[in-house]
Amino acid sequence: MEGRKRILGRGVLALWVIVIALAAPLAGKLGDVQRDRAVDYLPASAASTQVAKITEQLPGGDSTDLVLVYHREGGLTPEDRATAAREVGQVAAEHPLTSAPQAVPSEDGTTLLYAVSSTEPGTDEAARDAFVRDVRETVSGQVGGPGALATDAGEVYDSLDGPLLYTTVAVVAVLLILIYRSPFLWLVPLAVAGIADYLSMAVTYALHQGFDISVSGQSTGVMTILVFGAGTDYALLLVSRYREELRRTPHPYDAMTAALRGCGPAVLASSGTVALGMLCLLAADMNSSRGMGPTAAVGVLCALVAMTTLLPALLVVLGRRVFWPLIPAYGSEPKAARRSLFAAMGSSAGRRPLAVLVTGAAALAALALGTLNLPGALKQEDSFSSTPEAVAAMKTLAAAYPQTGTQPITVVAPTAASSGVLETARSTQGVAKAERGRSGDGWTEISVVAAHPPQSPAETATIRELRSALGDGVYVGGPSAEQLDMTDTDARDRGIVVPLVIVVVLLVLIVLLRSLVAPLILVAAVVAVWGASLGIGGLVFESLFGFEGTDPGLALLSFVFLVALGVDYGIFLMHRMREECLDGAEPGAAALTALRTTGGVIASAGLVLAATFAVLVNMPMVQLAELGFVIAVGVLLDTFLVRTYLVTSASVLLGRKVWWPGPLADKARTRAGSDAGLAPARL
Repeated sequence: MEGRKRILGRGVLALWVIVIALAAPLAGKLGDVQRDRAVDYLPASAASTQVAKITEQLPGGDSTDLVLVYHREGGLTPEDRATAAREVGQVAAEHPLTSAPQAVPSEDGTTLLYAVSSTEPGTDEAARDAFVRDVRETVSGQVGGPGALATDAGEVYDSLDGPLLYTTVAVVAVLLILIYRSPFLWLVPLAVAGIADYLSMAVTYALHQGFDISVSGQSTGVMTILVFGAGTDYALLLVSRYREELRRTPHPYDAMTAALRGCGPAVLASSGTVALGMLCLLAADMNSSRGMGPTAAVGVLCALVAMTTLLPALLVVLGRRVFWPLIPAYGSEPKAARRSLFAAMGSSAGRRPLAVLVTGAAALAALALGTLNLPGALKQEDSFSSTPEAVAAMKTLAAAYPQTGTQPITVVAPTAASSGVLETARSTQGVAKAERGRSGDGWTEISVVAAHPPQSPAETATIRELRSALGDGVYVGGPSAEQLDMTDTDARDRGIVVPLVIVVVLLVLIVLLRSLVAPLILVAAVVAVWGASLGIGGLVFESLFGFEGTDPGLALLSFVFLVALGVDYGIFLMHRMREECLDGAEPGAAALTALRTTGGVIASAGLVLAATFAVLVNMPMVQLAELGFVIAVGVLLDTFLVRTYLVTSASVLLGRKVWWPGPLADKARTRAGSDAGLAPARL
């Protein structure tokens, strides 16, 4: 019989070999469909998105706009000006430009600006990057502008894949070695997580091909973090239960079957809740947020499938020896441990639950006040933790032309109405000049230069004034308008996605826990964690990290991740608490027992998840660093404060009311249900 079971385990491994072989061609193509253009991040319905799409259809296709900057601190010399004119002429001779570049000197004589626009690269990102590199090789000055910024951003995103994966693997490996205290065991869940990540890449590519979901460097990076973080969490829970069952069961196959029966339902429920929470992002209008929803859900589900099929098969085939040197022998008892940290925490929460609850809630509320100190919206030039050449050029221009727009605003209008639109644009307050550009397919492009620096409040007011004056059917876009639309759309998305996530998660918890009060406690707890972690970000982003702004999408994305992942741990705790109550324990004792028995593994899982998201803090994109910091801090708060003290103390205070209106709220009905054999398997 045991031989047949081993054959079954090897059959699962063989099936996974086939799955990997089928996934390999698809996973390798994910990089080919990853796009980090502005249109891939912009709101789907925004005016700036329409501008980006229409300009791609104009003669020559999408234009690559650059700004060539020649600067000398003490003032440009005649030789400098001659060099600039010669080099710009060489660029014009080697590449087809939409117009002849004209020198725009600064008032202090330190800087020359040349605007260069070419349709030669079109919408091909590789051609754009080649054009930007060629111009940089030709000129001795700085090369900035939207095209150069897009190239620099693409290079940063391309550089993320390797370091992000290697750092994540290293962090998870170190933590697993410390947790398992085995030279071999840590390799198994880590290898399975790597396979799950590979599978998620293949599934994401297939979804892109079938449903045209947006795939960006940001979404694939977060997907990798989720696969390793959530996958390792599921592995910790399964291996912990498997180790217990090996002491009670002679055969590894039977022990694994019991372990899956015990923790499988909770793992399935928690991963499903996380995936559903992520899929709520499909309701967002922001392309980057909407694209992250399915990719994040794919990551979680692939981790679930791998950790509940491939990991058990590997552990069964390897047998008890994989736990060496702490092998759990059949019939043995675990070493007597000192009173655990979580038992001590639970006792303190049980002695004075009201004081603990009030103090903890007040602490979270105080931390949430830090959100008032969050820096303003992140500007393009502040999006990098380093300073690429395009950003350096933008800063040079901002200092040399403090009262002049150096980044064109693009207006597209129906060709029949373009003359009137041009005159209206020129007469709009805040506009320095406006010129007609390309025409085609019924549309005409008009380049508008504001009289104020890019992304300043005055330029923002000019963009809004242009949109109001030009009316419907005329679209105002360009880099500054894109940033404005992102900020406005993120505010709109928060108003839709945040309530949707709360409702979806609450409904799932009500079904799982058969209660209304317990789900409300869990959801209120994770929302409080989100506010506190965002507040901590407000206290340190500028003062400690030097971030000059906050990504407009930070609040929404961090909310979705923290609520979904926080509820994940809440399910593990409440599931065990519910089991204890079904076995006849009083709610207070059940809460403390659940904390004592699940606290260690949940803490380990929380540390791993927080550490994987903390990897993003070292990435060169401010958006990713901010997101990683807030989620990592939130997971730690949830694990060691909210889950340990606040949820436990609230459960002790409420007693059986925590399960209202379910059968556990009534003692007599609880005993009857337990006697009838309704108690589920233990986590």
